[in-house]
Amino acid sequence: MSVARALWTTGPGRVELREEFLPVIGNADVEVRTEFSAVSRGTEALVLAGAVPQSQHDTMRAPFQAGEFPYPVKYGHLSVGTVTQAGPRVQDMVGRRVFCLHPHQDRYVVPASSVLAVPAAVPAGRAVLAGMLEAAVNGVWDAGLGIGDRVSVVGAGVLGLLVATLAARTPGTDVEAVDVRADRSRTAAALGFQLVAPDDARRERDVVLHTSGTGAGLTTGLGLLGDEGLLAELSWYGDRSVEVGLGEGFHSRRLTVRASQVGRVPPARAPRWTTRRRLALALDLLADERFDALLDGETPFEQAADVLSQIAAPGADALCHRFRY
Repeated sequence: MSVARALWTTGPGRVELREEFLPVIGNADVEVRTEFSAVSRGTEALVLAGAVPQSQHDTMRAPFQAGEFPYPVKYGHLSVGTVTQAGPRVQDMVGRRVFCLHPHQDRYVVPASSVLAVPAAVPAGRAVLAGMLEAAVNGVWDAGLGIGDRVSVVGAGVLGLLVATLAARTPGTDVEAVDVRADRSRTAAALGFQLVAPDDARRERDVVLHTSGTGAGLTTGLGLLGDEGLLAELSWYGDRSVEVGLGEGFHSRRLTVRASQVGRVPPARAPRWTTRRRLALALDLLADERFDALLDGETPFEQAADVLSQIAAPGADALCHRFRY
């Protein structure tokens, strides 16, 4: 039997590499040798802290997760690698570079239907962004963003910067990213929009997308909207309660807050869009080399257990940190 190494979270802030046997390849399975995986910092920080609420254990389960929340658990969903072996029904997959929603692991066996070919124009190291760009696409859809809209994105983490990038490519839009971290300004500029501090943000916005993961950010976003404006909430707070200001003009201005969650395609598109089609779109969009501005750290997989808790710690400033295999 072949042996693989995988990253497991075993307790609050505790991570270790474990060996496990790979299953026998089935008729329609592929074996993938990983090249890169990336840390989805917001979600993995909650997993590392044991902060996934019990009521959401099934909802937040990753496609190829092993173990159960809170611990021990093998978690992650941003993996790119090459198919090295395949079952008889999918032999044509051998040699292809693929993306998979798989935890951090150096080799794995999955159904061929669960991987997507990475376009030739997209390097492996950039393709790890596909899962987060897919969430950004879904958020823009949920926000109903249109041509010429005045758009603010509150929160300049990876998700917020991806959302703002998509919004800025919509014809006629006026897009601002809003964050207290001025050091993200250069990254925002490389992606095609401006980052401003909350006090400098423009008001009377048509659409706000919130990704900061804080009640303060959510309150800021509501304050930027014009009458009848809509805020799409992309943050997930785990087991935390947040305080948000719904006083003053929230009701008189008839503001709307709409939840966005990547696990569900918006109703208006669901009859035509599967999650697989949406992920394929994200991979195609990554042909743009400007997305490399989000890739700001890399560690050999052998050191992943030592650095994951640092990357996911509160206040850490990593954007997209990758493990190299």
